[in-house]
Amino acid sequence: MRGLPRRRPYVRRVVVVVPSMFTLANLFFGIWSIVLAARGEYYRASWYIVIAGVLDMLDGRVARMSKTGSRFGAELDSLVDLVSFGVAPAVLIYHLVFAEGGGFAWLFSYGFVTCVALRLARFNTVASDHGPSESFQGLPSPAGGMTLATWYPFTQTDYYQAQLAGLPWSQIMVFLTLALSLTMVSTIRYAKLPRIGVRSARGLGGLAVNLTVLGFGIWSRDIFFFPLGLAYLTYGLVRAAVVGFLERGEDEDDADDDEVLLIEDELAGEEPDEDDLPRPPD
Repeated sequence: MRGLPRRRPYVRRVVVVVPSMFTLANLFFGIWSIVLAARGEYYRASWYIVIAGVLDMLDGRVARMSKTGSRFGAELDSLVDLVSFGVAPAVLIYHLVFAEGGGFAWLFSYGFVTCVALRLARFNTVASDHGPSESFQGLPSPAGGMTLATWYPFTQTDYYQAQLAGLPWSQIMVFLTLALSLTMVSTIRYAKLPRIGVRSARGLGGLAVNLTVLGFGIWSRDIFFFPLGLAYLTYGLVRAAVVGFLERGEDEDDADDDEVLLIEDELAGEEPDEDDLPRPPD
């Protein structure tokens, strides 16, 4: 029994290293995806980016569960994410779409990587200043990268070949690349995956959502992930539009109330208080 305390520092070191092992595995699949895209093996290159996304999710979960998160781990994770969800998807979509679009079409890939870099830099700054949040500010870079990456497997499905092959996909992918790039550096709020639990209705709901995504991702992955990415992108845009509309209506109602108070004060022959004067909405 006396030897047990001496082993604890070594066990602690192993636990600390585990999240970084997931992060480096994420980098491995990101680099491999780039190599496969250069060889023309687009199907495997696409799914290796998704595997990198799964590893990126696991390294964060392991770090939180083991309470071994560190500044070093956060910086390493951001550098790896830039490769796996910025450079790798940009290289893949360049070979698939932009290589035939003219001499300057590669700038769309450059813009995507730039927005991923800016998104990650902002995330690190906000996280260090304010701590973790219940939602993402801007589209997460793994979601943006995996949405681009899973387009090619989607094009290999029977549904795509029968129903969607005739659409102008070169123009659609240009628009999608721009939309993903801009939403990543925007302030639009995106929800996180719900946490899993068995002691509350919210935890059970999170378990159901995660199991549903896992099930479809295993058995119908080619036709599932790309529409899921589009739905997530659209969700943030629609939510931001609805919230902005409601907030604008509340500001207009407040301004109307201030004007009514001012008119009542004038009719009563009283000098209006400064607090009652209407103010322009923020």
